[in-house]
Amino acid sequence: MRDYHDVHVFPHQNVGARFGVGDWLNGPMTTNGHPLRVIATGQRGNFSRRQANAGGVSNAMLRSRTQSGHLEQVGPHAFTGANIPKDALTKLHALMLDIGDPVWACGPTAAALSHFDGYTLKAPFHLLTLRDRNVRRIGHVIHSSRNLPLIDRARVDDIAVTSPTRTVIDLVRFDPAGPITAAVDSAIRDLGTSEDFLHRRITALRRSGRTGIPRLLALIEGCEAARGGQSWLERRFLEILAANGLPKPETQVVMSKARDKLIRVDCLFAGHELVVEVLGYRWHRTALQMTRDAERMNQLASDGKRMIQFSYSHVVNEPIYIVSTLAEFGITATPT
Repeated sequence: MRDYHDVHVFPHQNVGARFGVGDWLNGPMTTNGHPLRVIATGQRGNFSRRQANAGGVSNAMLRSRTQSGHLEQVGPHAFTGANIPKDALTKLHALMLDIGDPVWACGPTAAALSHFDGYTLKAPFHLLTLRDRNVRRIGHVIHSSRNLPLIDRARVDDIAVTSPTRTVIDLVRFDPAGPITAAVDSAIRDLGTSEDFLHRRITALRRSGRTGIPRLLALIEGCEAARGGQSWLERRFLEILAANGLPKPETQVVMSKARDKLIRVDCLFAGHELVVEVLGYRWHRTALQMTRDAERMNQLASDGKRMIQFSYSHVVNEPIYIVSTLAEFGITATPT
């Protein structure tokens, strides 16, 4: 599987014929009206005031054609043909033209465009603009961000959207009641992202203080627990060991008891009496969790075990640190 950067270009169709772009230009706006036909073709019959002006169409001509019923003004800065079918995708395209670049479909709107399970393209549309703009549109939800890195951008049906990975991460903030776990599953299933790439973007955005990430990780953790078996974090740790020729430890081993509770550890290198714990997705623990962790570590130490821990960030971003730390405890590459 390749390393995903989420730049997906879906097949573009020339919609000029489908939407009959020429049908609503019965009178000349410029010479034979051709410039405006060219502008609207490929934009689902929509065009912006700026595009029309650049094509030689004055605001007075736009006003005249709107009053005559040939055009429909769909926003302060956007127009469409009076007879153009007004499906959700056409309305979204018109709204984005009205706002003007840079603007991206995001949240549940981007989820629908990316064909995430449980999401349908419909108003109110969620759009993302840069924070230095003051954009408002009645009936729609306009979000803002200081910037949107290239790695988080994509295009679907020739519409600028947040990438599948960024869309998944943002859904927790923009659509907290939505089917987010289904979105995660379908994004991975349809190769919009991968588990590795999703977790790398989560850690990168976590460092920038993005809200909602703890809840997203809790949802991922809950899904993995419900399915049973190893978590992605545990699988990734074992992959790091294998990639560096390190021996495979025993996993999910019941070691002892603490206050009548079984102590199950993630990994045991039995020949070295070394226990390795891969800390969960959450990075803020409650007082009760910290107490139980201390009791587990104390009991394992009493049983003569050495114990080390690797965090979520270590596993995602610092495999070299993991390998070097294990080497300090005698876990080195197996001779071939």
